[in-house]
Amino acid sequence: MDTFFSAYLALWAGACVAAAAICVRDRRAFAFSHRAYWAFVFAPWKLAAFCVAAAGLTLVAPYTGDPTWDYVDALFMSVLTYASAPWAVGALYLAVRRRLPLKQAYVAACAWLFSASWSYDLYLLLRDGEYPFTWLANLFASSVLYVSAGLLWNLDWKEGRGVVFAFTESGWPAPGRAGTFARILWFALPFMAIAAVAVLSFVWPK
Repeated sequence: MDTFFSAYLALWAGACVAAAAICVRDRRAFAFSHRAYWAFVFAPWKLAAFCVAAAGLTLVAPYTGDPTWDYVDALFMSVLTYASAPWAVGALYLAVRRRLPLKQAYVAACAWLFSASWSYDLYLLLRDGEYPFTWLANLFASSVLYVSAGLLWNLDWKEGRGVVFAFTESGWPAPGRAGTFARILWFALPFMAIAAVAVLSFVWPK
């Protein structure tokens, strides 16, 4: 592995260790350490959307013609995105609005980058013995899917406001009310379309 990739690996590994240390030191400050977050994430429509998207990405992975994409990284990146993107996207928004401290923005950024890029890089480094040459292209492509997923799974409906992103409401994250999906369906479709286009672009005849 050349000097650049050695330095890059050391940099992001150190960033992840620092993020983990922050979480351990102040665990209760982070929404994902509370049951309410997981009830928010595991709303039936969100779980169903995840299962469809993850199955699509995972099943087509070996047929994309991309040697870096297989069942393993397609599946674990899907799971990491589902678990972290709803929180990370919301936390970054709130940090920009100065409603969360910068340490939460830092952890959210690390969660984003690890889920969308660094986990992929590490897996391929271990699998192939060299840093993937596709690391930068994957970083951008997977980040688009990551943000789209985070926004999709934050869609909510509030009395008097209509369809909103849940992280703009007080008390976020909290489980939505029954029947939410029917109300947000048309707003969810563009985000779902991004994932569908990503899958189809891999297998569509060139």
